[in-house]
Amino acid sequence: MSKLLLKGGRLLDPRAGVDRVADVLITDTVIAAIGEDLTDPAARVVDCRGLVVTPGFIDLHVHLREPGEEWKEDIASGTRAAARGGFVAVCAVPNTRPVIDNAALVRFVVEKAAREAAVKVWPYGAVTKGQKGEELAELGEMAAAGAVGFTDDGHPIERAEVMRLALLYARQFGRPVLDHAEDRSLSQDGAMHYGRFSTLAGLRGYDPLAEEVHVARDVLLAEATGGHVHIMHVSTARSVEIIRQAKARGVRVTAEVTPHHLALTDEDVAGSGYDTNFKMNPPLRSAEDREALIAGLADGTIDCVATDHAPHHRDDKEVEFGLAKNGVVGLETAVGVVLDALVRTGRLSLERMILAMSTRPAEVLGLRPPSLRVGAEADVTVLDLEKRWIVRAEDMVSRSRNSPFLGRELVGAPAATVVSGRLVMEGGRLVGW
Repeated sequence: MSKLLLKGGRLLDPRAGVDRVADVLITDTVIAAIGEDLTDPAARVVDCRGLVVTPGFIDLHVHLREPGEEWKEDIASGTRAAARGGFVAVCAVPNTRPVIDNAALVRFVVEKAAREAAVKVWPYGAVTKGQKGEELAELGEMAAAGAVGFTDDGHPIERAEVMRLALLYARQFGRPVLDHAEDRSLSQDGAMHYGRFSTLAGLRGYDPLAEEVHVARDVLLAEATGGHVHIMHVSTARSVEIIRQAKARGVRVTAEVTPHHLALTDEDVAGSGYDTNFKMNPPLRSAEDREALIAGLADGTIDCVATDHAPHHRDDKEVEFGLAKNGVVGLETAVGVVLDALVRTGRLSLERMILAMSTRPAEVLGLRPPSLRVGAEADVTVLDLEKRWIVRAEDMVSRSRNSPFLGRELVGAPAATVVSGRLVMEGGRLVGW
């Protein structure tokens, strides 16, 4: 029997109404006791005085690159990055090589994660075979094998009828369809947000309408079918407003935003000298869009913060800006970025952050959220709100280092990660690896 004692932290679980200073005794995989001055000579003690103890963080949107591109990331390295970043679980998108579009590949991820992962891995299945947008994949079989949702992320589902059928079928299995919203006839392979800075740089602009018309279409399809659509990496003000209005009508729509879209804009792309670590899809938007994203997250229109962790080898990034691969890593910086850019500045309450990175991600998937209650599974994240640190490539445990935050000083960091009662990270260092 293993025991872990989290000593003297501020316990903060907004959904359960918990906000108190107390000890947490974990026995094996569950929270066995919560109280003051708890002792157990058999327990490993983690000093949490001055720290915030929260339900474990969950990342809804992660590219683990396995199978097929393990030199960029694999299940082992990606989940270690997640553990270091304060996450107890990640959801793996299926745009791998081959595409995870059948039950056998879903089982491959589940079984490999059981052997090698540092945190929980919940795979998605592709919506369409090969993510080609034409023929639905075997959604029911993938759900039975462990798929927690379906997405063609990386590729929009261009045909509305395919999306309509996907929402109808996924509804039968109680799973959401996660939507990469992009009308490619409007985005036109744009390298960055369409606006002043793309014009000055002579780069092809990515019109925000490309996202907005797709969000509007899929919200209407969800409304018509009763299916659950989850809008991934929302990036524009008008998308936020479309989602807000749809929620007011009772449409089953949820949404996520990335830390980089909350913290950076297209002006930062220019300020970086067009560093390709600032290139992603959707691109960093205008300052007005960023303000709308923050407001939407604060008022609950946007449900979750998700990293869209997208590792790339340096060869994919050390090219001209317009030719570089889209995507940035985020698992090891997400908590620090949100704490520094939003919570420390008073733009977002700590309680709302916890809901957006712990409770709501589980609820979006229809799963029981982590909680600081006796008897609950011991999935816990501990935060240090005062820690100053600098994002350094050499400190990262991901196999890729394509972060726009390299060299940036942040205030606030994950201090410990506990997965099913197992301490996997303490003080920024992995435990047991």
